[in-house]
Amino acid sequence: MRLYPTGPAGTRTAALTAAVLLLAGAGQAVADDGRPDRDFTIEDPRITESSGLAASRAHPGVYWTHNDSDDGPYVFAVDSRTGKTLATITMRGVGEPRDVEGISIGPDGDIYVGDIGDNLDGTWSHVWIYRFPEPKQLRDATVDAVQYDVKYADGARNAEALMVHPKTGRVYIASKNEDGGGLYEGPAKLTAGGVNTFRRVDEVPWVTDGAFSPDGKRLVLRSYFSAREYAFENGRLGEDRSVAAPFQRQAESVTYTADGSALMFGSEGARSDVVRVAVEGGGSGGGQERGKPSGSAGGEAGDQGGGEEGDGKGGAGLGAAIVVGVGVLWFALRRKRGEG
Repeated sequence: MRLYPTGPAGTRTAALTAAVLLLAGAGQAVADDGRPDRDFTIEDPRITESSGLAASRAHPGVYWTHNDSDDGPYVFAVDSRTGKTLATITMRGVGEPRDVEGISIGPDGDIYVGDIGDNLDGTWSHVWIYRFPEPKQLRDATVDAVQYDVKYADGARNAEALMVHPKTGRVYIASKNEDGGGLYEGPAKLTAGGVNTFRRVDEVPWVTDGAFSPDGKRLVLRSYFSAREYAFENGRLGEDRSVAAPFQRQAESVTYTADGSALMFGSEGARSDVVRVAVEGGGSGGGQERGKPSGSAGGEAGDQGGGEEGDGKGGAGLGAAIVVGVGVLWFALRRKRGEG
């Protein structure tokens, strides 16, 4: 065991050491206890642009995700206990995906995949939604999927958030725009034989993903640096509140856990982290404080405004906090010594 000097100098050294360890510890992820729905890292080297998350209804602790553009008709089932991929699903019967940005599960147990991105912001006359039943067994498989053509009543636009209401089965899309987007409501029932027109029903901020709570009474919308949870009733947004979204390299996805007790926030990038944040009134949170990240695959973003991607912001913020904290403590101890 290393011995530290006693007296004022030793006190300062010990205090500074403790401060550094305490602040650095704020950036440590929670220990892996083998339970599902905790912070995890997506280990599959094929998943480098995870752009959507959906909590499985049939397989507890499993999350469905997909890559962004230019990857093909693939969806992955990832185990939150290990971060490993349990199944790769290949969709058959659909066109070549252009820009897959969202995923959701309906009340019938079907998985909906949103090929709704348009980085040129409104150059494509239509986008697509793909749909197939969630597999009962998790293994690599090719499945037949239904393809729906989608248009917006007020013209083409970019979007990254696809949400299926867990009670009505109605599909919603939130468009993405730096000046604010719109919440679009699809027809009561999608049809494969014609165009499905989505109509703007509300205004939303910059949105990179969204998800309904399992009871359908809440809708969360996230951006790169913030997230808000809205009351949802009769197809319209109600009162909203801030959610403590974590800082992430490129904040692209969010979903509720299957029991509604927490939100899972994901990011793009190789070996990207998924961070669990307990939600107020969301049921059992395992003793975690409501509305706080369970670990720190990223720091808390809170209510900050949207913006562009900022690699390393969480790490930079933590480093700054350590420097400031140590500096304040050092100054206080020097002053105390002088007074003594």
